[in-house]
Amino acid sequence: MQPTFVLVPGSHATGRCFTALQRELALRGHRSLAVDLPGHGSAGFSVAYQAQDHAAFAEEPSPMAGITHADNVAHVIDLVRRVREHGPVVLVGHSRGGFTVTSVANAVPDLLARTVYIAAWCCVTGTAADYLATPAFSAPDTGLVPVVGPERLGAVRMNWRTTDPAHLTALNRDWTADGTDAEVVAFTSALDPGESRDAGTDLVDPAAWGRVPHTYVRLTEDASMPLALQDHFIEEADALTSDNPFDVHSLPVGHIDPLLRSTGLAEILAGTADYSEGAR
Repeated sequence: MQPTFVLVPGSHATGRCFTALQRELALRGHRSLAVDLPGHGSAGFSVAYQAQDHAAFAEEPSPMAGITHADNVAHVIDLVRRVREHGPVVLVGHSRGGFTVTSVANAVPDLLARTVYIAAWCCVTGTAADYLATPAFSAPDTGLVPVVGPERLGAVRMNWRTTDPAHLTALNRDWTADGTDAEVVAFTSALDPGESRDAGTDLVDPAAWGRVPHTYVRLTEDASMPLALQDHFIEEADALTSDNPFDVHSLPVGHIDPLLRSTGLAEILAGTADYSEGAR
């Protein structure tokens, strides 16, 4: 039985970021469900944001305030349970979405045929803060800073409507390998301005997560999630679950390139569907 791909987006992103990937999967005969995590979708937009009323935008409350990692996990578990009624589930996370994928796999491993990390966080021996302090991570300089302090809002707020050429150039450099400024502008137009401050602290559980087949898609030209950090996740996970190592694939692209042009990623995911036949 063919699986359904449940797609978990990264920071500030919604299910809309997977439009091109879902198209490619559908053309290959595969079902997919793109997730809007709690607080995401339309709630992050406002008249002040749309009109670029900077003063009002900086002051208005954030719909992401109070939303936690546990909320994200509970939401995705509910979706996985419902989708599982129709066959195997492959849970896919991009970037920050990896935090949620790991926690869901820890909680309900028997509901998953496979997990897939696309240049995504996969914490094994420490929290995100620990990994950010390692030599494997080098922070990209996008030139973008939060609109107002996250402590004040209880959430992160970014202004993705920026028209500053320097910001757009930096985003293009750090997010794509060969994307155009127009593609970056189109991608940012689908991002929510708000994001939860809580990414969770869950580490992979070898007794649960470790039982689920897992795939890592390395993006070798990724300046936002450095390749050294991606490889660090893979090495640590493989050491912890040596009897169930990552199935590793590589794409010579940047961080959002597989979401802009999804042929290569769709081919990899379609291959995982073959592994999932008859599973769980």
